[in-house]
Amino acid sequence: MSETKELQNDEREALVSIYEGDSAFKQVNSETYQYKYGEEGNKSFLLEICWTENYPNEHPTFNLETFYNRNLSRAVKDSITKILQEEAEQWIGCGMTYTLFECLKDKLDELLTDENCNASDGQQMVIGTADNVPLAVEQSNSDSDDDGGTNEGKDGKKESKREHLTKAQKRKQWDRVDSKGNRQRGWNWVDIIKHLSQTGGKPE
Repeated sequence: MSETKELQNDEREALVSIYEGDSAFKQVNSETYQYKYGEEGNKSFLLEICWTENYPNEHPTFNLETFYNRNLSRAVKDSITKILQEEAEQWIGCGMTYTLFECLKDKLDELLTDENCNASDGQQMVIGTADNVPLAVEQSNSDSDDDGGTNEGKDGKKESKREHLTKAQKRKQWDRVDSKGNRQRGWNWVDIIKHLSQTGGKPE
C-alpha cells in the first residue's frame, strides 16, 4: 500500500470517529464527504469534499453545485471556494478534511444572510450592490410592457382601455338620468324646428 493510501485510510477512520452521531456529516463513499451548515431551509448550504488520487499531497476538490444549494448565490459559492482553497494550501501533505469543514463554521453569520441565500438560478444577486434586482422580476415587467396593458377577451379581441372621466364629466352624465339610472324619454330626439331652420323647408 502506498503512503498516500495509508494517509487516506487513517484520515477516513478519524473522520468517522469524530463525526459519529453528527447528522450534518455524511460519508458518500471512501473518497467523498459532505457537511451541512446552518439551519434546515433557506439559511443553509451543503459542502462536498472529494479526495483526488494524490490527496493529501494536493488539496481535494470542492463541490457546491448540488441541488441543496439551489438558493445560494454565485458570489457566496465563490467566496466559500476561495476560503477553502486558501486554507487547504496550508495543509498540503496532511489530512485536512476535518480542518476544512470546521474553518467555515466561524464564518456562517457572514455567509448565510437573507440576501445570499435567496438567489435561485434565475435570480442571482451580487453581494455589495445597492440595487439587486431579480432577473425574474425584470422579465415579468418586460412581458407586461409587451402586452401594452390590454387583455384579450374570449372573442380574441383586445379590450380597449377604459376612458377616465373628470368629476365634471361624471356629474354632467349623472344629471341626464333619473333616480333609476335611466335617461329621460326623447333625450336623443332631434329638435325638428332647429333642424328645419338650418336645412330649409321642403321645396315646392
